[in-house]
Amino acid sequence: MGMAVSLDLDDDLPIDRLESLADGVFDWLRLVDGVFSTYKPESEISRLARGELRREDCSPIVGEVLDRCAELWAETGGYFDVNAGGTLDPSGYVKGWAVQRACDRLRAEGCANHCLNAGGDIYVRGAPRGRPRWRVGIRHPWEALSVAWVLEVSDTAVATSGTYERGLHVLNPFTGAPARDLRSVTVVGPDLGTADAYATAALAMGLKGIDWLATLPGHECAVVTEDGRALRSDGLPVAPPLDS
Repeated sequence: MGMAVSLDLDDDLPIDRLESLADGVFDWLRLVDGVFSTYKPESEISRLARGELRREDCSPIVGEVLDRCAELWAETGGYFDVNAGGTLDPSGYVKGWAVQRACDRLRAEGCANHCLNAGGDIYVRGAPRGRPRWRVGIRHPWEALSVAWVLEVSDTAVATSGTYERGLHVLNPFTGAPARDLRSVTVVGPDLGTADAYATAALAMGLKGIDWLATLPGHECAVVTEDGRALRSDGLPVAPPLDS
């Protein structure tokens, strides 16, 4: 997927079992990359975008993803648009969806405590040994070695979309212009694919995305604007100090 992926398995299982579980996660992510990468001309999504492959001839997961993206287009008033850049690109959902699927598989295979981080989109389940929940840092959008917030979460998705690493890569689908008003948008919720898409949509909306985020049931958010304001919802699970 062109990004760093880290996996922390914190169950008291034999090392060979943990290694097998980890191998399964990375095998799955490599499969997803092979199917959905927009950078690989031979991927199914690239061939579908060029009209060389019909949707019904694609892997079942392609239809699953595109159906959910269509729902998210409606839920976001058209701001989450897989065709915003002029060609088919469901990447704003795929990464979170793939991580969520991997974590669901880990749970089904008996791994109750884990953290999977793909380029800053994170799903955590259970807790690390010795603590009640996982601590997740949200990167400061101007200071790469600092955090804007630290969250304390369990069985939760944390997705961040921003302009500080890839530049102005998110477009407003109604104007075609790059989204500039928000520097960083983080959405916390139960499903990482959905949270990832919501964060992307809010970034595309610009300043009005702040009010839109407040309407999402079951989700919390944190936003840093391009002019340096830091805003968060009242229910954002900000971590207490480590010595508390």
